[in-house]
Amino acid sequence: MVSPVALWLVTWCGCPSLFCLYRLNMAALLRSARLLKSPLFLVVPMMWTDLYTLLFCSLSSYTSALPCVSCRQYGVVPEQRGLVKDEPSVAVRSKQAQQFDWALAKLDSSVRRTGRVTKTLLLHIFHDICRTGYPSGNQALLMLRSCGSLLPEVPLVERIELSQRIWDKLQELGATYDVSHYNALLKTYLQNEFRFSPTDFLAKMEAANVQPNRVTYQRLIAAYCEVGDIEGASTILGFMKSKDLPITEAVFNSLATGHARARDMDSAEGILSVMKGAGIEPGPDTYLSLLNVYAEKGDFAKMKQTLEMVENADIHLMDRDLMQVVFSLTKAGHQQYVPEIVERMHHERGYVPDAMNLCLSLITHGHEETAFSVLKSFTGLLVQSQTSDSPDLGNFFLRHCVNMDKSVENIVRFCKDLKDSGLHSSPLQFTLQCSLEAKKTGMAVELMRRMKEEGVPLRPHYFWPLFTHYQKEKNISGTLQALRAMQELGVASDMDTFSIYILPSFPSVDSARTSLKVIVLDMCVFLLFYVTVLKHFGLITWVDNLSSPALPNVDLSAFRASLISGFRGVKLVLLSFFAENVAYFLYNLIDSMNETEVHSKEEQLREYFGLLKNMNISISLNIFRGIRNILESYQVPELVKLSCVSQIASCFCQGLEGKLSFLEKTLAELKAEGKTASSTLKKVITVLCAEEVKRALELKILYEADMTPAAYAMLINLCCRHDNAEEALKLKMELARKDSEVALDAQKYVALVRVLSKHGKLEEAIDMLKEMKEKDVQLRDGTISLLTLTMNTAAMKGDANSIRRLQEAIFTLGLAKPSSNLCSPLITCYLESGNYAGAFDATVEVHKQYNQMPKIHDLICGLVEKGDAELLQNVVEFLSQERGEMMMLYDLYFAFLQTGRYKEARKIIETPGLRARPTRLQWFAEKCIAAQQMEPLENMVDMTVKLFECDRDDMYHCLLRLCKETNDWQKAEATWMKMQEENLAPRERTLRLLADILKNNDKEVPFEVPEMTGEEMAVSINTHIQHHVLFIKTADPTTHFAISQTTVVFNQYPSSFCLLSATDHVPEFSLSDNANSLLIVSQVKRCQMKDALGTLKGMLQADQVPSQLAITRLVQGLASEGNTQDIQEVEALVKTLGSIKLSSMLFVNNAALAHIKNEDIDSAVELLQSFYIQNTDNQKSSISFVFRKVLDANNDAALDKLSAMVERLCNHFASYRAATDLFLMYLDTGRTEEAKFLLQRCAAVNEQKDAMFTYMLRAAQQPGQAAKIKALSELIPDFTEKENIYSHLVKCCGLDKDFSSAKALYERMQAEGVKADELTLKRLALLYKEAGEPVPFEEPPESFSFYADKLKKQRSESMEPADC
Repeated sequence: MVSPVALWLVTWCGCPSLFCLYRLNMAALLRSARLLKSPLFLVVPMMWTDLYTLLFCSLSSYTSALPCVSCRQYGVVPEQRGLVKDEPSVAVRSKQAQQFDWALAKLDSSVRRTGRVTKTLLLHIFHDICRTGYPSGNQALLMLRSCGSLLPEVPLVERIELSQRIWDKLQELGATYDVSHYNALLKTYLQNEFRFSPTDFLAKMEAANVQPNRVTYQRLIAAYCEVGDIEGASTILGFMKSKDLPITEAVFNSLATGHARARDMDSAEGILSVMKGAGIEPGPDTYLSLLNVYAEKGDFAKMKQTLEMVENADIHLMDRDLMQVVFSLTKAGHQQYVPEIVERMHHERGYVPDAMNLCLSLITHGHEETAFSVLKSFTGLLVQSQTSDSPDLGNFFLRHCVNMDKSVENIVRFCKDLKDSGLHSSPLQFTLQCSLEAKKTGMAVELMRRMKEEGVPLRPHYFWPLFTHYQKEKNISGTLQALRAMQELGVASDMDTFSIYILPSFPSVDSARTSLKVIVLDMCVFLLFYVTVLKHFGLITWVDNLSSPALPNVDLSAFRASLISGFRGVKLVLLSFFAENVAYFLYNLIDSMNETEVHSKEEQLREYFGLLKNMNISISLNIFRGIRNILESYQVPELVKLSCVSQIASCFCQGLEGKLSFLEKTLAELKAEGKTASSTLKKVITVLCAEEVKRALELKILYEADMTPAAYAMLINLCCRHDNAEEALKLKMELARKDSEVALDAQKYVALVRVLSKHGKLEEAIDMLKEMKEKDVQLRDGTISLLTLTMNTAAMKGDANSIRRLQEAIFTLGLAKPSSNLCSPLITCYLESGNYAGAFDATVEVHKQYNQMPKIHDLICGLVEKGDAELLQNVVEFLSQERGEMMMLYDLYFAFLQTGRYKEARKIIETPGLRARPTRLQWFAEKCIAAQQMEPLENMVDMTVKLFECDRDDMYHCLLRLCKETNDWQKAEATWMKMQEENLAPRERTLRLLADILKNNDKEVPFEVPEMTGEEMAVSINTHIQHHVLFIKTADPTTHFAISQTTVVFNQYPSSFCLLSATDHVPEFSLSDNANSLLIVSQVKRCQMKDALGTLKGMLQADQVPSQLAITRLVQGLASEGNTQDIQEVEALVKTLGSIKLSSMLFVNNAALAHIKNEDIDSAVELLQSFYIQNTDNQKSSISFVFRKVLDANNDAALDKLSAMVERLCNHFASYRAATDLFLMYLDTGRTEEAKFLLQRCAAVNEQKDAMFTYMLRAAQQPGQAAKIKALSELIPDFTEKENIYSHLVKCCGLDKDFSSAKALYERMQAEGVKADELTLKRLALLYKEAGEPVPFEEPPESFSFYADKLKKQRSESMEPADC
């Protein structure tokens, strides 16, 4: 049966009054929806198919979307207020954009990794956005999107309150809302089951002059259907029809839910037939909607029947879909069916994080028992991956139970079950930790009681979080309560508990003594109290108390640390360590002054020395001698600097003809005079090489005696360029006869190989390759590409034999390593002729010989198009065996996409366990963009919507790039709609790209376009070290050293120690830029971070520029204290100074170290990981500094998490720099086994040869590094040539004066046939002579510098063509 209201939809077109009605605004239409109950509209009963035939006659496309969750309450969207705010500056917008990129990266990483975000992270980002004061539209979209199902740990009411708070606050700050924001808010309402009025929602949109789009109407239909209001949904459907908006599968899914909620199951089940009649094939989401409505009814028989229909229809329901069914069953009170649904799950890739989110949602909704049963169903998967001897599975479950205030009885039962099952080694202790962190005192004390009953020992530090909480809140009664609980549980207080956590809670000594007397404490505890007071409240007051005979006779050595701490707190001893720093300043002050300045400032200096004497500050003898020597040196007359300026005048002939005429005339004159004309002849040939081949050859014959190798090289290259193989070969033979030792550069050899092989002279071409090997001519990337082009030319002719011969020669001679490009011409040869069997055999041959598999995509595409199933099966089996099933599936998937077999492609991508491979997806996307193939790329983007860990923004960005290439603004607009349906918050680069497409076609941009960030516009900065000197700055302009800079005003000038007292006591004495910079360094050295930061601000206020060293030391000092907030402040200050060249990683590395110092390792990991993921330009940036600090501190906890991070970056994001840094740091600190293990887990580190070579160069500059270079060469033998390794090892032996090792090294070189260069022999000879042994080879006669310059020149020439 069909409802009368639905019947009206068929007849509405013929009613004039209704036509007028639909011309009204949508909100008014919905208000009049109650008219639909009038009998006037109950016309003729019709069947279901007829009902929807008219409604969907214009259906053009559909996009599947996840079914919306139910809503239960009604409310209204906040009204958009047109607040007017000043436009933010470009700098502010740029800064905010950078912060937003960081926030988006963190949120995106969290969602893709775990499927959720935490409320803490969301609020942190929200507060950061609010602090800037100028939120962008994209930031608002990101925040709203995160307030729904991505917060499974937050109750629904809190989610709604958070979304309303974000909406109002960002709007108040000036955020501009468009239709995407309203759609995101609608999605949030639906996911949080918030009952609202669609009519009022539309009215608010109209009041804000925001036009709803298809996504808006779809979600309004979902809102009506969630409460079973089919009439309201039908009204929206009619309005969509009037606007010719397509009806998608999501609409049908909502209607199925709506009919079920209206208790019309027949109509709900009839949706399937209606969809088929409308030309839409029901997908997984449609069947999921039916399963959910059956779950709500508890009709398990119908659920089984629907699951069978799904299997018969060859449709795959993902584990995530079945989890929604579990949630629906549990909420409806039908938990008894949950185990059967859980058994049907396939444990796909991403199952564990999805199951964890299901458990969290169930706990949040009060179904922890069901959540625990689900937890136990997937812990087996976690056990398999558990590497520790102490399992800790279920932590997230226990933590959330604590946060949601579940009963202690249930929590203890869960803990017992986990421990008995061997899933968790110490669940009670972990739960106690969670309750303490959550400041749940009652729960914590009760858990400790249970622990004591079970014989688990209790420690004093268990109570520290409670004391910390009470101390912050100045809650003395809470502190006493916690202290009583310690006594009741029999936990003895120790010194740290008293000194750090109890005494600071009291405002005074008397208050502490009075309060603690209320509690009966033993005498040892009172002794602790007295000694602790020494540390906190002074020394003198309590000395008598320590001497009291009432105190017990105990060993005071136990309290030595606190006693020393108390004495060190006395301010009288602080002056003793100032002297060294003052002496340091004084030396630099004198050193920075020239003779004139010393004489002019003699009186002031004398007064300053007197001031230091009066302060009883002395300086060491060494520094005194340095100052004396400087002052004595100023008595020498000033050196006169002479400068000589040479001016070289040259005259060049203009134009080719004039230049050639001039050179030929010069050549004839030289010939007539009998002088050598080699240089001029070379210049003439250079000019003729532009075009005049014949004339150049004639000159060669005429002046053959004056032909140099360089001239021959140019002529050979000219003949190759003009495809003259005979003449090129003839010239090469002449050159060999004149000088057999001469070698051409690589490009000319490859040009010869190309032209000779092209003209059938294969043997001569191979001879050229052999000569390259004999003369050690190195191939570079450009010349290797020319070799590939040479073989591709043969492939077009079908000459497979020539390709095989050339490949064999290239690889056997070691001229180049086998690569996909060099191996591909052989397969291309067969593919071009349509011989797919031959192409497959060649692929197997190449893989067996060279471990390469080129052109596999083209091969599979050809087989799919040809329909050769048997050969395709063989290829698939080969790929699966050699590259793994995952890679084989992607190869097959891309082939199906390329050939238009989209149904088969969808089945492949929905394979259980398949996860996103960003590099593979990006490869196919780039291929589609290059070929301007919209259809396969669009289908890939649609199919990967549920692919685990798929970066949806990357997918849509690629699609929009193609839209820009083809100038298809309609497709770009449709893509924007799909992004809203997915509730995706795109990155700013994606929004800018979409805006460019729309603007270029004179279309309105429906969102706020974000500004380009400075980071995106900036070029890489090379850092350098500055020399730091001090200057005296006075009112005298002749002695005033000024540095021009941008003025930045701050409101605090530092007050410092004794050096600055000179500025107070000595008239006209002030510190210059560099003096203040060194002051900052000294303040950091004494851990006076606040003073150092104040000095920096004061410098900026005084228009001074701090040095790079000062800022670096300040940031490092802040990191050592864990002060992330001040690091961010310094970063903000420094951004205003364009003249300072700081390390690009200074703030990132030290911010991470600050997080680690605060034991917030997760934040450090997230910071570093997002840094590498969000921008490919960051791949060359090093975090070795972080690893060095962590390794030096033996911080195993941080190292473990950082190691896991580098593995993720390497294996999941193809980002290898972090893993390479850790590997090299392991080597540098002697942890060879850890380095070897890292190589096994991150194989790509082996390929980072540039970094390895740079490490070897740096290591060879310092003594004691030979073992590190040896370890590197043993782990990665082929990171560079053996000659380089041995030469640097010899250099290390020379630095270490290690003759025995050098001798053994030389003998090994001789045995292995490694030729040593002259500089290496010179170093070896020196070691032999210093050891008094005869040199076993002829020592090179020149100096070290001569051979060093010669080697440097050879290396530079190897980078340039050898034709001149």
